[in-house]
Amino acid sequence: MKILLFFAALLIACTGSSGERAQRPVATMDADAVETGSPTLPRDTVRQQLSATALSMERQGMVNIQSVDPTIRVSLMYSRPDNFTGRVLYDDLREGYLHPKAARALAMAQQRLKELHPDLSLIIFDATRPMSIQQKMWDVVKGTSKNIYVSNPARGGGMHNYGMAVDISICRENGDTIPMGALVDHMSNLSHIDHEDVLVRTKRMTAEARANRQLLREVMAVGGFKPLRTEWWHFNLCTREEAKRNYKVIR
Repeated sequence: MKILLFFAALLIACTGSSGERAQRPVATMDADAVETGSPTLPRDTVRQQLSATALSMERQGMVNIQSVDPTIRVSLMYSRPDNFTGRVLYDDLREGYLHPKAARALAMAQQRLKELHPDLSLIIFDATRPMSIQQKMWDVVKGTSKNIYVSNPARGGGMHNYGMAVDISICRENGDTIPMGALVDHMSNLSHIDHEDVLVRTKRMTAEARANRQLLREVMAVGGFKPLRTEWWHFNLCTREEAKRNYKVIR
């Protein structure tokens, strides 16, 4: 009997109680960690490291573009002051978010670009835009000739506010964008796509820039995106009417 009690006590000391095992946190391991033996942070911890705006995007159903295709570059222009407003609008956002449908469509466009030019990549300058940020942009242009470039929040905003639009260009492996005839966010007819031949003929834009714009439109069309007439960098996946009918505004 004493021998049996001794072995029972030894077993408990080695394994611990079931309650202790349940309370002890277990770090998950991804594929790379399995190779190296290094544990990764628990998923909940990783989510807590996201900014308040990023977490809000995810709660509203948006997905990080790079979680769908990590090869797509992201450089949000409204997280820096070098944009048409002259100030930072995204205080805590660095990731690009889209509606899952738009993110998948963008991955198709990236795949096509890589097939044509393996050394090039799509680069995102803006994606899903909360309506609060849309209002700040509108306040800058309302009452000016530039108001045609910004959707009025009072009228439902634009496709960015539904996660169904991107401001996008093409970059090289080092991150430098290729010539497009005008910078992203440039508000003049140099950015319009309906008279590019005239711009080239009058030497206001190079033939190379026109060809680059055509390449961007070609690959974006593979994903179902349509260009905006007044902004060579802006592409919508659906119409405003479809967005209002089928999707929710992002706050």
